[in-house]
Amino acid sequence: MSAECATDRDALADLTAFQRDLLWALSHENAQKGTALKADLADYYGEEINHSRLYQNLDILVEHDLVTQKPRDGRTNEYSLTDAARHAIQARRVWQARGETA
Repeated sequence: MSAECATDRDALADLTAFQRDLLWALSHENAQKGTALKADLADYYGEEINHSRLYQNLDILVEHDLVTQKPRDGRTNEYSLTDAARHAIQARRVWQARGETA
């Protein structure tokens, strides 16, 4: 396994399932407001997502350099994946595809 592949894998390995779901949601429609992510995850989980849970986990992903946060307007932030997150998600897709063909 290449060092880059291991690094990509490691980027997701220590995340919670909720944090990986946030990355997955961003991978489908990048540059989203927190409220849009909250709605996407509420649809997926079938229950309301706690506001503080969402933003605490987004902050963690920003600290891990997997998500960028930038102001959209005076009171709204926009979140998008970093290149590191895109590479990590792609590495996971490859790994999952290998398991499906086995």
